Amino acid sequence: MTPLLSLSLRSIANRRLSALLTVVAVALSVSLLLGVERVRNDARDGFAQTVSGTDLIVGPRGGAVQLLLYSVFHIGHASNNVSWQSMQRVAALPQVKWLVPLSLGDSHRGMRVVGTTADFFRHYRHGEDRALAFAHGRPFAPAPEGLFEAVVGAEVAMRFGYSVGQRIVLSHGSLGGDGGPRFADHADKPFPIVGVLARSGTPVDRAVLVGLEGIEAIHVDWHGGAPIPGLTIGPEHVRKFDLSPKSVTAALVGLDSRIAVFRVQRQINTMDEEPLTAILPGATLQELWSLVGVAERALLAVSALVVVVGLAGLVAVVVASLGERRRELAILRALGASPPQVFVLLALESVLMSLAGIVLGLGLLYGAGALAAPGLAAGWGLELGLGWPSAGEWRLLVAVMAASLLASLVPAWRAYRYSLADGLTIRI
Repeated sequence: MTPLLSLSLRSIANRRLSALLTVVAVALSVSLLLGVERVRNDARDGFAQTVSGTDLIVGPRGGAVQLLLYSVFHIGHASNNVSWQSMQRVAALPQVKWLVPLSLGDSHRGMRVVGTTADFFRHYRHGEDRALAFAHGRPFAPAPEGLFEAVVGAEVAMRFGYSVGQRIVLSHGSLGGDGGPRFADHADKPFPIVGVLARSGTPVDRAVLVGLEGIEAIHVDWHGGAPIPGLTIGPEHVRKFDLSPKSVTAALVGLDSRIAVFRVQRQINTMDEEPLTAILPGATLQELWSLVGVAERALLAVSALVVVVGLAGLVAVVVASLGERRRELAILRALGASPPQVFVLLALESVLMSLAGIVLGLGLLYGAGALAAPGLAAGWGLELGLGWPSAGEWRLLVAVMAASLLASLVPAWRAYRYSLADGLTIRI
């Protein structure tokens, strides 16, 4: 160990309380900066994997982001539906492995109702290719056995206290809810809950899933978006009707090989029978994130300012201690220490405290991450990574270290300018 390093460590130990507080301040700012960066990256990755394993999303002709919003996030409305014949033509393409239709437009107490097929539970993936899991119950059965069966998402079940066996009533329209605009209820055709999904952190948590035939069944005695006056067809008679879907809102499509995704996309977009739009969900999710990701960049900037404040506190503590250390520095000069050596001594002390703060900050980050990861995964579907720092995080650490080195020059320069006579002079 060099004499300057040994002297720096002994000087820090002599002022252990102020040094400890400074190290903790730097550690908290570093852990906040890295925590925001890690959550930002994990949130972006999770957002991009809201729907995974789906190669294409098909809907009516329109914008890619709009199609993604209403089909995956259940935000907004489709300009029009897609005929069932067009969905069958897409499903019949040689490269298409599976197709899961989605029918939107109804709601339950402000939550979206999604009409689909039992294949939805087999093919819908999120995150790292994770399938939907059931906390209780099972998927709804195909019609006619499961004509009026429903599966509710985790947030729906938690908010309204639902459990398997309860019966719910769907409402016509997608804006109704407690305290909001009311739409006509399909009260004559209730749906028993047969399954409650485990929390996934996706929009499925806020959805009620029923069969496509169930959506058709509740509208048998409706026409033009309103009930037919004087006509009521009960659930015991509705099974006699043809409940094949006439149209759907969109569809999730999986291919035999992802190599063919652009070719199939072009085939769907150029179909002559009906104008359709096929989008790549991953690319569109990244486009959407670029629109809504301003907040996370602002949060990163705020955390960087916190680091600056922490380093400013470090400089303030070291500079404030110089007044008490003038005699100490003068003795060092009298013993033969040159002004550059005094400069290096003070700079080394600041750098060592910064380095200790960075190491402690990393420890706080991993400790807090280990404690918070299960709750974030269960409550928000955010998979918080606890691996080795990424390249971006290493760059931030290098930037913090460089900033601390620059900050250390301030007290070092002040000490450099103290002369031997100034240190030994008795001030009255």
